[in-house]
Amino acid sequence: MIPLEDNVGDIVGKAQRGLRISDTELAEKARVSSQKIRALRGGEFDELTLLSVAGVLGLAARSLYELAKGEWRPKKNDECDGVAQFNTRYHDMAVNAYLVWDPRSGAAAAFDTGADCSEMIRFANRHKLNVQLILLTHAHADHVADLPRLREETGADVFTPAREPVPGAEPIKEGKRFRLGNLKIDTRLTWGHSQGGMTYVVMSLARPIAIVGDSLFAGSMGGGNVSYQDALRNNLEKILTLPDETIICPGHGPLTTVGEEKQHNPFFAGKL
Repeated sequence: MIPLEDNVGDIVGKAQRGLRISDTELAEKARVSSQKIRALRGGEFDELTLLSVAGVLGLAARSLYELAKGEWRPKKNDECDGVAQFNTRYHDMAVNAYLVWDPRSGAAAAFDTGADCSEMIRFANRHKLNVQLILLTHAHADHVADLPRLREETGADVFTPAREPVPGAEPIKEGKRFRLGNLKIDTRLTWGHSQGGMTYVVMSLARPIAIVGDSLFAGSMGGGNVSYQDALRNNLEKILTLPDETIICPGHGPLTTVGEEKQHNPFFAGKL
């Protein structure tokens, strides 16, 4: 079972950095001690501190408390035929890549490569899938680490967001559409974590699929390294407006759904 990418301390830290609020300022506004703020980020918390901090940072207090108590994780979402997740180690972190395919024709697309594409290639060969496209969500090293081998093994065409060029990959802009057998793949620019982060929305399987890279995680989101406010806005407007049953395939952590994130993600719960 893939664990959640972020704990409460990670979430608080991302919100603090995004809003540029120091420990001292957060403590002052939340009316708690700086020591309690540091303890919260370190994994220790009391309910009053958690609720006070959530209000200052614009986080949903109930969702944050659920995560702190270990009372929520997304339901299993591996029952949709045509989607496979591959979880590999890149230095000290786990990173995901995906295959999505048309069950009728076997035409497939790879989304990112992860640290090692070996299992993805074995899976494609075992299930007689024809990998025709490699679609990159963004160009961070952990997501494209094995691109040369995946391209060589599959002969697939490679596409990358125009704002994040990758050698040998064709740049694409928001609105680019792909057809893969019976599948339709749309592109949505969900930048903020990175300059050109792209979400790929796949239709025509039993449920809609959104491959979101590091834009959104189960119960969290990627750090707003480029723009925290744009990361929040793009996630709300371009991912969480998809149907509730949409399976979200994040760059780190377990699969989730739009419905679960609208209800349980501290960054977004109650905002739609």
